Amino acid sequence: MRKEHFGFMVLGFMVLLLGIGTAGHADEDERTLRNVDVFAMEWALDPRISPDARRIVYLRQELDILHDGLRTSRWTVNADGGEHRPLLADTGSYSSPRFSPDGTRLAYLATADGRGTELHLYWLDTGQSAVLSNLPYAPGGISWSPDGEYIAFQMFVATEAPVLATPPPKPEGAQWAPPVTVIADYPYRRDGPGYLTAGHTHLFVIPAQGGTPRQLTRGDFDHAGRFAWSPDGETIAFSANRVDDKDPLESEIWTVGVNSGELNQLTDRNGPDFAPLYSPDGRYLAYLGFDDSGSSTDITRAYLLDTTSGEVRDLTPDLDRSINALEWAARANSLHVSYDDRGKRVLATLNSRGGITPLVDDLGSASVGRPYTSGSFSVADNGVVAYTRGSARRPSEVGVIMRRGRPRTLTALNEDLFAQRDAAPVEEIVWASSVGDYTLQGWLVKPPGFDPDRRYPLILEIHGGPHTAYGPHFSPEIQLFAAAGYVVLYTNPRGSTSYGFAFANEIHQNYPGQDYDDLISGVDAAIARGYIDERQLFVTGGSGGGVLTAWIVGKTDRFRAAAVQKPVINWVSTLLTTDIAGIMSPYWFARWPWEDIGEYWRRSPLSLVGKVTTPTVLITGEEDFRTPMPESEQYFQALKLRGVDTALVRVPERGHNLVARPSHLIAKADSILAWFARYRRTE
Repeated sequence: MRKEHFGFMVLGFMVLLLGIGTAGHADEDERTLRNVDVFAMEWALDPRISPDARRIVYLRQELDILHDGLRTSRWTVNADGGEHRPLLADTGSYSSPRFSPDGTRLAYLATADGRGTELHLYWLDTGQSAVLSNLPYAPGGISWSPDGEYIAFQMFVATEAPVLATPPPKPEGAQWAPPVTVIADYPYRRDGPGYLTAGHTHLFVIPAQGGTPRQLTRGDFDHAGRFAWSPDGETIAFSANRVDDKDPLESEIWTVGVNSGELNQLTDRNGPDFAPLYSPDGRYLAYLGFDDSGSSTDITRAYLLDTTSGEVRDLTPDLDRSINALEWAARANSLHVSYDDRGKRVLATLNSRGGITPLVDDLGSASVGRPYTSGSFSVADNGVVAYTRGSARRPSEVGVIMRRGRPRTLTALNEDLFAQRDAAPVEEIVWASSVGDYTLQGWLVKPPGFDPDRRYPLILEIHGGPHTAYGPHFSPEIQLFAAAGYVVLYTNPRGSTSYGFAFANEIHQNYPGQDYDDLISGVDAAIARGYIDERQLFVTGGSGGGVLTAWIVGKTDRFRAAAVQKPVINWVSTLLTTDIAGIMSPYWFARWPWEDIGEYWRRSPLSLVGKVTTPTVLITGEEDFRTPMPESEQYFQALKLRGVDTALVRVPERGHNLVARPSHLIAKADSILAWFARYRRTE
């Protein structure tokens, strides 16, 4: 609900076209991480603790080498670490496991037996399972009624596509071209789903024993995101923009009567309200939101609405960090919340007076590619917490925090791999920016077997967003870069989240702003450590990081080579083709491009292309609707016309997420390393 995010199979011959073959490893031995090792990596996701706190069900995500995809299976482990085993030993892909209120059943979503995604039920005592639904579109966001008799979910409901003209009848046996498609709605496409079918997302309920789903909400509005049953089971609270659906941020908290269908609006302000959650006694409704200040980023706060009086209180007025998620604790006057602080995701308790007590700061990242902050948790009736626990050298595992106890890790999904391979060490680095009064934070990833008396080439890796954050989290891509003999520097320049509103807002209507100065001063700080060969500097980044990579090589020739991934090159052409135009221009620029074309050009990397001498490869998904392929093609062609060495890597069947298939992750990392190897000094 934030406005921050801007954010293959490339066959072997594509790497050969770069003139280098497959990327090798410096001083490769049996313990050096290899590209194919990503297929042995696993992540623990979405741990759900049972109401009695005895067992945890989680999603075990693996990278399937045979089908080249991310496969999730359901596993369970006791809260004491015992009886770690699968719930179902089949080849289906699972998501959203949710315990029934009495803990005897598990609802979940699955694609299995050749069917699309359907709602399933699993009985924990017998191990039996059943398909509850037969739906035209995939359900999502499942939630049990308090009495365990019903399950609510969200589902897309199609409407008639617009038609401008009716074609004449075809003669019998005629073979005409496919009919034209008329697009009249906006937005009309999204990165990932592609061109959108006309329709909206609505709430449904279905009996827990199976049956016919019943639609609760209607109208030309979307009812998406987290929703919650009231403790008496009579209403469901949800978030929707039912007033001005052209505003990409606006939403309010509503309730709908489960039996009556009556709608009631609970909040009303300029800005989003979302993720409602009733207290156990039903007196309060906690939710997230912020006042829309018009800035490109805002601090998401936790609120408490008294359902009797309608009074609303801001629970986090003094916390200069965005709340990511919340869950009620065992008592009705306390919540568990998560927020990002200096690149780490923190789990804390939040009382009704606004007091915050941090519990842990190691919520593990679920990012398969780069080291972004993320992680999830759930809370049992007695306050025991299950969460994704991770580190810079391991993907996320299942962790647990017993009441007034220390956190424990219950799984060891990757110890078989890392008993044979060495993970690169990760070290924090801080430095003063050359512009402004900011102390900046980043991380240095050193090759296994690092020798401080040697001089290593450096890769500067830049995050996207731009309003996101990297942290000390496991990253297969960066681990592969380090295994190839590079020191990798990744950082959080101004505009990054987890450092407060003022720091993030530095790039408001000014991006890329002074990020160049932050990043280059970080490179200088790394060089000052004495083990970087300053003649061998390389730079890469994706999305917002692709913008900054292209911006950097337009301002300096210090880098021997660059890899620009899925960038914005020309802000005007991006705005008029991206799927987030409604956010990009109103929040990132003061005026529309036809009102101030000069400002858009000033901030476009294309404006600096005449100064670029750095050999640059571009990598973008062919189906990217966030930073579409023509952005990369513009830059590629401009560099070719100028005689700068360049190549364009087109990732088939991929949108903005280039690593949804493991082979694409490998090909992306290998292509970057191959390009850098062409310009890496060997003496």
